[in-house]
Amino acid sequence: MYFVDNNLEKDIQNVIAHLKNQGFVYQNSEIYGGVVNTWDYGPLAVAMLNQIKSFWINEFIRKEKNFLIDSKIIMNRSVWKASGHLDNFSDYLIENKNNNKRYRADHILKDLYPEMEIEKYSLEQLEQIIKEKVKKYDGIETNWGNIRPFNLMFKTQMGAIDNAASETFLRPETAQGIFVNFKNLSRSSRAKLPFGIGQIGKSFRNEITPRDFIFRTREFEQMELEFFCEEKDSDYFYRYWIKKAKEFVLFLGLKENNIRLREHSKEELSHYSKGTLDIEYLFPFGWGELLGIANRGSFDLEQHMKFSNQSLEYLKEDGSKIIPFAIEPSIGLDRLLFALLIDAYEIEKLENDEERIILKLNKKIAPYELAILPLTKKQANEAKEIYNNLLMHTNLRVTYDESGSIGKRYRRQDAIGTPYCITVDFDSPINNTITIRNRDTMKQETISINEIENYFRNI
Repeated sequence: MYFVDNNLEKDIQNVIAHLKNQGFVYQNSEIYGGVVNTWDYGPLAVAMLNQIKSFWINEFIRKEKNFLIDSKIIMNRSVWKASGHLDNFSDYLIENKNNNKRYRADHILKDLYPEMEIEKYSLEQLEQIIKEKVKKYDGIETNWGNIRPFNLMFKTQMGAIDNAASETFLRPETAQGIFVNFKNLSRSSRAKLPFGIGQIGKSFRNEITPRDFIFRTREFEQMELEFFCEEKDSDYFYRYWIKKAKEFVLFLGLKENNIRLREHSKEELSHYSKGTLDIEYLFPFGWGELLGIANRGSFDLEQHMKFSNQSLEYLKEDGSKIIPFAIEPSIGLDRLLFALLIDAYEIEKLENDEERIILKLNKKIAPYELAILPLTKKQANEAKEIYNNLLMHTNLRVTYDESGSIGKRYRRQDAIGTPYCITVDFDSPINNTITIRNRDTMKQETISINEIENYFRNI
């Protein structure tokens, strides 16, 4: 048998169809025709997401002795003025007048010229390149307008009166909720530098052209940490969190040959950034940013001090005051989920010319660690007893399935990534045994029912 497991050989549409068919992802508002590139997660994806979040909290918060908060999605409008989002958080939009569709200018050029270093060109140069070189795009002859900025924040309002004073925004990132709570947390927790404040939460960006399934959407979830330290220590911690972030995605099960580290050039850096690095993943459509680590300097705290007239300085033990630097490891949870599922997706060609689709997920993040399967419905009572006992007395993620032939049920569990199946057969009530099947090798072994907990504790 052999596998089709090279990412660039994987048909992304087949992967997406599999995730939809198995119930990982549903089209949002599907019965009403859906919302463009907006997706709901089914039980299998939610189970994976909860595992990933739990491991992130353990690795980035608990083990590092950092703090976890939950700031709100809607914040004071002044937060976004101070952060620069209100004036500068834009992508560059260009319209094809022939079909009245709007596109991101950089996406057009990346699609057609993937090796082009777009960041080296000015806005005027990019516009000229598109108008001169791109005569057809999206299957349509083109008549390009001018490039113009498009602010990515979603507007909303607070209160009953609809006027300019009530206008506010859904947050485009979770980081600012951390910065505006820096003073509160450092005071209430008596935290000493260096320390981090993290949170997991939804962010919203009104993308011009959301695309590539759950890779780029208008509503997404972030796992974000702001690690505060003195300026003299910032480069050390910048490198520390790069290493930590890489180790984390490998720990979850990503293949190392499918990720790379890419340091931003000077042209790419935000004006306040002292250094930024992306960990990129080799998606079937090419390399894409999976997560980023940035040395944001003291910019954010300084901006909020300026706009709020509140001191966000840190009082050192020697009595001096400083504005800490912030190192930010920011992980897009949706993209990470997508990468893990793509990495795990394989088509296995079997010796009898059959094939099976298998998700070779790391058992730490698989929706279920094992499935309980009665060989026939005659063994259902014994199987349900084992199932209920494991649910009540262990932390194992367990599912139960008695519908269809045992072969079809094995394939069903392979397709959703369940590493092990326990089969209750005719001998189970006689010998007090069950059979354990391994997802990856399909090999089976027989053990005592009493040894199930120990077996899974030790693998």
